[in-house]
Amino acid sequence: MLLELFPLVAKGYLEGKRKVEFEAKREANKKAIAADRSKIKRTAQLKIRDLTLRDGQQSLFATRVPQHEIEKVLPFYKDAKFYAMEVWGGAIPDSVMRYLNEDPWYRLESIKEVIGDVSYLTALSRGRNLFGYSPYPESVIEGFNKNAVKSGLGIMRIFDCLNDVKNMETTIKYIKEAGGIADCAVCYTVDPKFTRKQRIQAVLSGKKLPKKIFDVDYFLNKAKQMEALGADMISVKDMAGLIPPSLSGQIIKRLKKEVKVPIDFHTHCTPGYGLGAVLMAIINGVDIVDTNILNFAGGPAAPAFEIIQIFADKLGLDTGVDLDAVVKINAELKGIRERIAEFDSYKMFPREFDITADYLPADIDALFDKAIVLAKADKEAELLEVCNAIDVWFNFPAPNEEVKAAEIPGGMYTNMLAQLKGLGLEDLLPTVLKKVPEVRVAAGCPPLVTPSSQIIGVQAVNYVLDVNSGKAPYTNVNNQFYNLVKGEYGETPIDIDPDYRQKICGQREATAYDVSKYKAPENLTLEEFGGVKLAQNEKEMLLLELFPTVALPYLKNLRAEAYYNEQAEIEEQKQREAAERRAAFDGMTAEQKEEKVLKALYNFEWLSAQESSEIKQPEWKVSKLDQKTIDMLNREKPKSTLGD
Repeated sequence: MLLELFPLVAKGYLEGKRKVEFEAKREANKKAIAADRSKIKRTAQLKIRDLTLRDGQQSLFATRVPQHEIEKVLPFYKDAKFYAMEVWGGAIPDSVMRYLNEDPWYRLESIKEVIGDVSYLTALSRGRNLFGYSPYPESVIEGFNKNAVKSGLGIMRIFDCLNDVKNMETTIKYIKEAGGIADCAVCYTVDPKFTRKQRIQAVLSGKKLPKKIFDVDYFLNKAKQMEALGADMISVKDMAGLIPPSLSGQIIKRLKKEVKVPIDFHTHCTPGYGLGAVLMAIINGVDIVDTNILNFAGGPAAPAFEIIQIFADKLGLDTGVDLDAVVKINAELKGIRERIAEFDSYKMFPREFDITADYLPADIDALFDKAIVLAKADKEAELLEVCNAIDVWFNFPAPNEEVKAAEIPGGMYTNMLAQLKGLGLEDLLPTVLKKVPEVRVAAGCPPLVTPSSQIIGVQAVNYVLDVNSGKAPYTNVNNQFYNLVKGEYGETPIDIDPDYRQKICGQREATAYDVSKYKAPENLTLEEFGGVKLAQNEKEMLLLELFPTVALPYLKNLRAEAYYNEQAEIEEQKQREAAERRAAFDGMTAEQKEEKVLKALYNFEWLSAQESSEIKQPEWKVSKLDQKTIDMLNREKPKSTLGD
């Protein structure tokens, strides 16, 4: 009725009234939900490692969140009190220089300055390869880890693309010596899957295909080796999201039984296993799980913290996280995601959900209870169905069925597709996918993790392209595949056939990488910028060694900017001094000005100080009578007839 009688006035009044009612209801909900949570009897702890600022943005937005956006959420992260925050390593150091023109060391140091000791800051590195493809000498490994801890790092997650524990030994040593925590990651991977035709061909050729390699015992033995080397904690790192829930539970159960250090579980949601696998890890006693906050979760990223918190509440587990702070972080993340939309491949935002003020619908809440029952009963198929329904309600991307069927990392899949599309041969992708297991087994069956997944993927494409163009297989061998087969990456899970190594590398025996061949990049002197050095301290020199092609232009730009700023400052100083002289001159009396001008006129630079002092300056002045005459003549001067 009010809208009909007074449409303009009533609309504003009613909207305001509804808003007040809505806020009042939310406030009541918050109090009720907080009261319910306070009644939960929490019998154990579940620590949370938040991945949002590193793995989250890398998985979803190509690592394009700039420093000024990061700074917006840090005060809330300090209040949130996560056990750990992954903020560095991976693609961060490369990307912030390459795309954002920012200092990777500053990123870490600035986060530490705000977070302090509230949460451990964590990073990811590839053992003795750090961020590259070839091993580095110990001086570089020591320098990097020492400076990382000095800059604020608390935990270094160390992995090797072959799960060759020897490649992790020096990083474990140096990170612990620097006062950091060594988190050693066992990379999860699947056994190669062969078609029936491939198996028949293998039998006919007399070459047996390998039996199961990557079983629970394999991962357990790797974890024990890492613990023996001094690992402070062990992570099961499922970078492709390929670990199904039942196997996740089995691995965690064995690790908790036979390994003494804390266990962390890390996975992604790409093929649709993520949420179920994390729940099974929790049910089987994992100490820490990796999550992202809602607006940076799901799809290729890790499961959402908010969903895991709901499970923790129902299981009586204490995460120690301040949920009010999480709500504030999530609100900021939405804005950040909107501002970097050009890098958002999904552009699919999750449902608006405030974990402190929103109740789940009864049917969705029942799904959480059902998932726990199914996980405890280890009913994987039904558990996945329920967890996928939860993901659908939260509006996360559907499972990637192509990646799930191929059982390879999503990044590997997209890289191969991009390689073929660039040649206009994307129709060959199914053939390449069938060839991946064969190429992988021939190369020693490396786990499919960066960079070995990319190496195998590129070579599988090359193999198919060779055959498709009528050439012999392995006519084109990429350099990194050559080095992998040669033995420079380390020990592969199964032995490489010497005949195959001879075919690829021209030698039958494996050869380890010779670190003595390492040559540090030259620290150039930049004459054009005042003769300064390109890298001006140890941290910058490390950037140059670890990321030579990216750090060189980045550091050169820094030096150029500093040089031009310095020159501008010098010019500004000159201008200030000139302005001060002008002001001083303007403040003089006429006699003082006249005296100063005359002195300047007789200041002959080619004369000595003695000769200059001997010159007698004239004492000429304009008399008052002369000035009166001049004024009179000016008044009597004929006026111009021309216009202005």
